[in-house]
Amino acid sequence: MHSVAVAGSGVLGAQIAFQCAYRGFNVSVYDFSSEALAKLPEKWRQLADIYQREVGATAEAAQSAIARLLSTDDLEVALRDADILIEAIPEDVEIKKDFFRRATQMAPAKTIFATNSSTLLPSVLATATDRPERFLALHFANNIWRQNVAEVMRHDGTDPAVFDTVARFAEGIGMVPVLIRKEQSGYILNSLLVPWLIAAMSLAVEEIADPQDVDRTWMIATGAPMGPFAILDIIGLRTPMQVLGARAQQGDETALRQSEWLDREYLKCNRLGVETGEGFYSYPNPEFSKPGFLRPRSAA
Repeated sequence: MHSVAVAGSGVLGAQIAFQCAYRGFNVSVYDFSSEALAKLPEKWRQLADIYQREVGATAEAAQSAIARLLSTDDLEVALRDADILIEAIPEDVEIKKDFFRRATQMAPAKTIFATNSSTLLPSVLATATDRPERFLALHFANNIWRQNVAEVMRHDGTDPAVFDTVARFAEGIGMVPVLIRKEQSGYILNSLLVPWLIAAMSLAVEEIADPQDVDRTWMIATGAPMGPFAILDIIGLRTPMQVLGARAQQGDETALRQSEWLDREYLKCNRLGVETGEGFYSYPNPEFSKPGFLRPRSAA
């Protein structure tokens, strides 16, 4: 593989694209939003700084990665020579299916289709394409340069050779590939993470405790560097809103209350976490990292 197309330039889409470029691949980043594309040069600069600071990249290597990145709102251009397409667009089954229908009409026959969906099964999305045997899930964790796991999940119709190829590709871009041989909504990571985050949100929504004390409790009791609400801020609050909204549409009353609370208290106020510099905490110096955060309130 030499050429990668990434659909979606949000938090994780941008990280996936930069990581692939840093590892020597030519990357086309597609987004229908000109506003989102206009933000990419600044994202590349921020990621270049992070890679120099945390990965040990030289300035030359970081700039070379940026030079291998092309951004476009023309899907046909993005897919023109793509060996693999990694989709990282909003977590909505119909939006994703519509995207893959369009991609099917434009992508070369060689292109492998991979979804970064957090919850949707690849077999559901593969039906929207002409290549179910070349379709699978490739799921990344946030802060891809540091939490470098890539969950590779096949469906019953995935060609085993494609499964192996994508696992090698994941390793080639510096990931630790985790092979998931049977479909599981949420893979491994989100099967563990999502119930924990929902439990934390329930404590806040039901006014049992505020987000700060939920995180304080988790961090003190487990020694973890951050709690669930800090993690939600890093993920970005749009993503949990999409997940909760999908569950609410299926009749989940708890998810409905949580999505209404999240929308009212945060999204409608443009408090989206790291993306806007404010969410449950303030950034770039979130409260959970301030001296005294873990001490009793009386001592803080």
